[in-house]
Amino acid sequence: MMTFAFYLFAITAVVAGFMVVMARNPVHSVLWLILTFLSSAGLFVLLGAEFVAMLLIIVYVGAVAVLFLFVVMMLDIDFAQLREELAKYLPLGLLIGVVLLTELAIGFGAWQAADNPAALAAPIPQNTLNTNALGMLLYDKYLLLFQLAGLILLVSMIGAILLTLRHRKDVKRQDVLKQMYRDPKEAMELVDVKPGQGL
Repeated sequence: MMTFAFYLFAITAVVAGFMVVMARNPVHSVLWLILTFLSSAGLFVLLGAEFVAMLLIIVYVGAVAVLFLFVVMMLDIDFAQLREELAKYLPLGLLIGVVLLTELAIGFGAWQAADNPAALAAPIPQNTLNTNALGMLLYDKYLLLFQLAGLILLVSMIGAILLTLRHRKDVKRQDVLKQMYRDPKEAMELVDVKPGQGL
């Protein structure tokens, strides 16, 4: 059963990851990305890393993927024009793809399976939960890297805000300084209306 579950999650993750790149509709790409995250979470559960699996579902599926979905649907992007510009960057994309495939081939060629993979795993202290051991490792040994990861997420959030921020010319905006320094004599005009006449 464990072997069947592993192959099910692994094949689903690979196929969904491929469809993220190949899907023509960006909304469909995000939905395939959510399926990839869910399949990866299933693989983490099989490895015994329940905390990482739940973190993947809560953070990536529940927040990041939904954020991607809203950003893709909110941005007014002309996808037809993007497809036309794809031909310009096709040679560069093919070159990067060949480099990545070469690196993967070298990695798989030099890969050797360990006789006892459990011996290579990080040691977990006795009577300690998986979550507690992960917390002690993150906040003790890798504290600087953890803080840098948070800083990178902050910069990416600011970038997403700047992408969606648009100054439209047909919208009236408030200029506080102009209102403060205005001259009341120029702002108002007194009109002497005689009785029986309209404005």
